[in-house]
Amino acid sequence: QVQLVESGGGLVQAGGSLRLSCAASGRTFSWYAMGWFRQAPGKEREFVATTRSDGSTYYADSVTGRFTISRDSVKNTVYLQMNSLKSEDTAVFYCAASIGGNIWYPSAYQYWGQGTQVTVSS
Repeated sequence: QVQLVESGGGLVQAGGSLRLSCAASGRTFSWYAMGWFRQAPGKEREFVATTRSDGSTYYADSVTGRFTISRDSVKNTVYLQMNSLKSEDTAVFYCAASIGGNIWYPSAYQYWGQGTQVTVSS
């Protein structure tokens, strides 16, 4: 069984920074992609960023230039560095792992973490 455990969420003022971590454990895979999604109250889960096994990275337009995704394959951990946070970034952030599919959509990710709350105060 695969487990993804997020950490690093919290309360931060607008303009501040947070770094999320996602540690994968259990059955090992060569993930096709590992990424982050977020869901704000009353909204659908949306793509934030992902990194593929070839090292390529992809970002939602809303976070490009502010967020950076990185991956430590030895530790089986993915990070999301979030800078210049805005109130509209407030959401539950979910880590996810994919073994194949269209990386922009939640349906491509077979494994999910429990989520970590990020709250940005204005």
